[in-house]
Amino acid sequence: MDQQQNYWESGFQQEGVPPQSSFQPTSDERTMAILVHVLSIFFWIIPALVIYIVKKDESKWVAEHAKENLNFQITWTLVAIAMAITIIGLVVIWIVPIFMTIVFIVATIKASENKMYRYPATWRLIK
Repeated sequence: MDQQQNYWESGFQQEGVPPQSSFQPTSDERTMAILVHVLSIFFWIIPALVIYIVKKDESKWVAEHAKENLNFQITWTLVAIAMAITIIGLVVIWIVPIFMTIVFIVATIKASENKMYRYPATWRLIK
């Protein structure tokens, strides 16, 4: 199993954060990770950005959830803009918010289970 695959399947393999099998986030970390995903359903990119800025030095686990969420939202916002300027895109643009909501719900469930979630079809712009 390569390093990147191991990182996402077993949890953290990042500097300063133990593997998922031995790492258990605190209740506050878990709550913040859940909030990153849930609040994004209603308030777009703002909650993930605020939580990332506030918690990035305190908790790598919360920061990683926020970065994944930010990358997903940036990617799909760009996709929606591209769709909005094409005729075909205007017909199917309603699919993007439905897809995003479903993925946010899945990510919330994973965060509540103390697991990392790698958003699908996402450019990793924030490293």
